[in-house]
Amino acid sequence: MAAGYLQALAGESIDVLSAGSAPKDSINPVAVEAMLEEGIDISANTPKVLTDEAVEASDVVITMGCGDACKFYPGKRYEDWELDDPAGQGIDAVRPIRDDIKARVQELIASLA
Repeated sequence: MAAGYLQALAGESIDVLSAGSAPKDSINPVAVEAMLEEGIDISANTPKVLTDEAVEASDVVITMGCGDACKFYPGKRYEDWELDDPAGQGIDAVRPIRDDIKARVQELIASLA
């Protein structure tokens, strides 16, 4: 959801890489539904494993509770966003998570401008 918002709100001004330390096989369908309510289609996205190369290529690294699974690289800006996990939750529980992510993405974009 964060990558979807970042791409939609920042356009081409920010290159977005999205990956996880233990990605699932597919995007959460409830997250897809919640983002479609915002006019953002993330259904074509595929979960990817976070690689060292992706972190090295990034200026800002946003983590979401990956703990020791995420390596730390000096000189990178890190933010750890503590969020509820939308996995296994219904749309009513995912909407507030989505909205929290949107607010954080908007703050991130403003800090990069």
